[in-house]
Amino acid sequence: MDTYERLLAREAMGQSICVGLVGCGQMGSGMVHVTHRMPGVATRIISDTDIGRPLSAFRSVGIADDDVVITDTQGEAEDALREGKVVATEDALMLARLESVDAVVEATGLTEVGAAVAWACIQQRKHVIMLNVETDVTVGPILHQMAQQAGCVYTVAAGDEPGVCKRLYDEARTLGFEVVCLGKGKNNAIDLAATPESCRQEALSKGMNPKMLSAFKDGSKTMVEMAAVSNATGLVPDVPGMHGPRVEVPDLNRIFVPREDGGIFEHRGCVEYTTGKVAPAVFAIVTTDDPRIRKDMAFVSMGPGPYYALLRPYHLCNLETPQAIVDAVLYGDLTVASTRLVSEVVPVAKRDLRPGEKVGQIGCPDYYGRITTRDDARRTTAIPLGLAPGGMVTAEIPHGTLLTRQNFTPDSGTFVYRLRELQDVASGMA
Repeated sequence: MDTYERLLAREAMGQSICVGLVGCGQMGSGMVHVTHRMPGVATRIISDTDIGRPLSAFRSVGIADDDVVITDTQGEAEDALREGKVVATEDALMLARLESVDAVVEATGLTEVGAAVAWACIQQRKHVIMLNVETDVTVGPILHQMAQQAGCVYTVAAGDEPGVCKRLYDEARTLGFEVVCLGKGKNNAIDLAATPESCRQEALSKGMNPKMLSAFKDGSKTMVEMAAVSNATGLVPDVPGMHGPRVEVPDLNRIFVPREDGGIFEHRGCVEYTTGKVAPAVFAIVTTDDPRIRKDMAFVSMGPGPYYALLRPYHLCNLETPQAIVDAVLYGDLTVASTRLVSEVVPVAKRDLRPGEKVGQIGCPDYYGRITTRDDARRTTAIPLGLAPGGMVTAEIPHGTLLTRQNFTPDSGTFVYRLRELQDVASGMA
């Protein structure tokens, strides 16, 4: 029985997968529409700090207000779900405790919330799907290990670049190809000076949070996404921040290859991005030394080699998230997760920072993220990007300078900080 038939059967038996959602912004609310149209899957409880967002999301798919229960009480929420109603709540951690919920999607983009929600779900042996990649590149390895021990799935969502890149990687490696590069197309050049204010009008016109758009424009999101790919595959950034050249599709397998073969890489096996007209595609550059396979690659119009570009011409972001939900619930499979820290995303000052200043969330006017290897991050004592929000500047940090243990103190009272400490101790990195 294939997946679609399994979902039809679950719906027919009244056993649709019950999904909980934390964070009902652009990505989360869009996912609600997808699950509403799917057989055998339904988003039945949504948590957000602004209760109006879940209410709006339910109304937008045709659910009457009378069928929505607003509560932060576990018993009331459980009763409502069993009666076939849907629930809106401000209590994100309650979703992990509800027996009726099969899987929780975390879509806030906040590392503190993401870490707490993922931890709570795993403690209850509940599958958790992360649209919050920022959390994964900070504490993903320990969450992945905990989920394995608990017998549930912790995974980054399908549809975002890490998930589709990992799929290309797995297909290529399964067939015996060497993966020289995994990459993504970025639909605009990086603007290291982007701020929520400079992005406000564009963000509002697109229905986005200005801070989120700022994180896309300043490159932080790209760095986070490719760090997740690195941590799942072992591939590395060739240089801190990656190269990010403007390359068009026909030239991908000419540029993203080792220098000795005319490309830009010092290393073999890299993560990368381009600002050429590649987005929304992701790509893998692969090679083989087998003459017969090269002959067959030419026969199927992949070119003469020795490097070939495997291109997935789209990624659907939140619209594909339900695939990760279904894979977790039906098969116990994860899409992609940081199994170890190969790469780290570290914060770099967007402006001169003064002692005593407290910095904001990712995408704020204070810093942007840059990918580097884990070893380089340790050598420079750089703070992990996911621990920067709410931290305190302790010494002058000139524009363009790393936030490090010598000039910055993270908020040690946060849950994500304590979880990262546990991860570092467990991995011998403390």
